[in-house]
Amino acid sequence: MSSAPETTALVSRDRGDLFALVAGPFRAEVSTVGATLESLSVDGRDLVLRSPADGPMLFFRGAIVAPWPNRIGDGAYTWDGEELQTPLSEPERGNALHGLVSFLPFAPASVAEDEVVLRTELFPSPGYPFHLLLTVTYRVDAESGLTTTVTARNLGGRDAPYGVCPHPYLVAGPEPLEQWSLRTEARTVLTVTEDRLLPTGTAPVGAGDPFDFSSPREIGDLFIDHAFTDLGRDAQDRLTVTVTAPGGTGVELSAGPECTWLQIHTGDRPEPEHHRKGLAVEPMTCPPDAFRSGTDVVRLAPGGEHAASWALRGW
Repeated sequence: MSSAPETTALVSRDRGDLFALVAGPFRAEVSTVGATLESLSVDGRDLVLRSPADGPMLFFRGAIVAPWPNRIGDGAYTWDGEELQTPLSEPERGNALHGLVSFLPFAPASVAEDEVVLRTELFPSPGYPFHLLLTVTYRVDAESGLTTTVTARNLGGRDAPYGVCPHPYLVAGPEPLEQWSLRTEARTVLTVTEDRLLPTGTAPVGAGDPFDFSSPREIGDLFIDHAFTDLGRDAQDRLTVTVTAPGGTGVELSAGPECTWLQIHTGDRPEPEHHRKGLAVEPMTCPPDAFRSGTDVVRLAPGGEHAASWALRGW
């Protein structure tokens, strides 16, 4: 592990310094603004959707989302009897979207050819009066691809609510998203309001249901922007999402047991140049609007730590 991380930064740009990680056929690029996964490729083929080189990250592509994933309705929640109000970062829907760290500067703690460790402090604010140290570790392996681990430590003197997820848009191949096949097992879907995408309840996902992807099935024109739970897992207790293209290329995301929810979005956008270009796949530690419902929110005690990890590979 290098003790001089500044020597490995490629460029300084609108999204901070960029670090390239290489192992075998895999190459990842990570920026210090938001500890964002800017790109991941195998043998030169992109596995995730990139943002333009200049300007801000678009649509949270490759973001680390914390200390809450998805949304807080009205940006308002109650924690240990205290009523709190966060800024409405999704004003068109009246929600606080995707946490607070996706555009914060992260500092490199250590850098090697195949690994970078980035850290930032989230200081208390009126809407989130808690003090966290976030450490994001990216590591590429010639066989298993890219593994990401996010560790949160509570530096404050009171319990803090916490949740986390990644926000990559997967790219199975050059063919249109409608022709890609999706496979993942989920037995429950979170139902949401059409206008604000806020939870209304849950519904079972049965055999033959439109959201039943327990066997690989073409996405077609199905609109998905839903969270799922009761997820199928392998012998290592990991969930897996596989997306394949007709030409035989594909990408797979897996996540550990701490991620009990899974958001999938077909990337529908009003701009033709951005519409359905990648499949957002977000393993989450808690569901949308969890800070209001309390569902699966991590209670991070003073000095306590929480770690979540996920992996991406492709062919």
